[in-house]
Amino acid sequence: MEEWQNHRKILHIDMDAFYAAVEQRDHPVLLGKPVIVGGKPNSRGVVSAASYEARKFGIHSAMPMTEAFRRCPQAAFLPVNMQKYQEASDQIHEIFLSYTPLVEPLSLDEAFLDVTRSTALFGFAQDIAVLIKQRIRQELGLTASVGLAPNKFLAKIASDLQKPDGFVVVPPDKVQEFLDPLAVERVWGVGIKTAEQLHELRVKTVKDLRALDESALSKRFGVMGKQLYELARGIDNRSVETDRMAKSVGRETTFPSDIADVDVLEKELLKLAVDVGRRLRKHALRAKTITLKARYPDFRTLSRSSTLPQATDLDDLIYHEACTLLRGLSMNQPLRLIGITLNNLTDQTEQLTLFDESQKDMGNLTKVIDQVNTKYGKNSITRARLL
Repeated sequence: MEEWQNHRKILHIDMDAFYAAVEQRDHPVLLGKPVIVGGKPNSRGVVSAASYEARKFGIHSAMPMTEAFRRCPQAAFLPVNMQKYQEASDQIHEIFLSYTPLVEPLSLDEAFLDVTRSTALFGFAQDIAVLIKQRIRQELGLTASVGLAPNKFLAKIASDLQKPDGFVVVPPDKVQEFLDPLAVERVWGVGIKTAEQLHELRVKTVKDLRALDESALSKRFGVMGKQLYELARGIDNRSVETDRMAKSVGRETTFPSDIADVDVLEKELLKLAVDVGRRLRKHALRAKTITLKARYPDFRTLSRSSTLPQATDLDDLIYHEACTLLRGLSMNQPLRLIGITLNNLTDQTEQLTLFDESQKDMGNLTKVIDQVNTKYGKNSITRARLL
């Protein structure tokens, strides 16, 4: 353990097929069988999660449900139960926090933990990782894959190498030995286009990437060149951010049948605007950029954004900006999906009591409903249909 003394000890913990695993846990009859979470097989939605048994059929997240059914009709198709997954996630994070306060959640099912100072209480970092894995299995009936390394980049890669239920340790003196054989696509920031450019340079592995000097990489890839140079050497000095602010708030809906009527689409946008506005206020955030997402029947997807002079959390402003963006789209085809995402988030500058917050929610909702009813006719939409 001498090699760890002067280095950070970072864990990346990633739950295995999280949504599907929760469903298998709660329905033992599904254990060992392909499970697909996302809705009915004939629905127009996409796969949210697939068990490892389902992945053997080539099924992955974001795949259309109809394609998932074509590949594996014998699978169990289940709706998304976000409340249940959130509860499981909260329990998992309670386990994390019992070992270190330095936890950076990335999503419901993964997080970084800095356990450098926890070793004085709980022993070696490897022991802490094993304890966390054991508690998740014993207390929640789920499995997690863990990577332990001197930084976040290495820990993230390590956690993905032996899924499911894996545990990979990257000691500081073995970093290059660990990285060199890996495909260059494993490096953060290397997507399809960057990988194609690297392949043109005969770079297939991290070792190949390490053979290029920084100036050559910077000349070819700009600012990203320096990042590639450092990551190929396992350099990543980012800290675990315990107060990590959400980067975006969004919601989208896939329609049972394609919709071309702009009036109907605007009513759908109202529901989405009310939901994302409420979520902003719940987390004391405001947004400056509003993005409309639209998907056509052929799965072609467009997004249009508008940046406001000042950040907002008001439903009516979000709604009207989204409607303006919608009217700017070419409506020569109906839409199968529509969504609103809020970016450029900032903390609220005012503190609201729970009573103030409730009043603000209702005031925003009433105002928008009145505007919609004025435009589309009395009782076109009601609070009861939104709450």
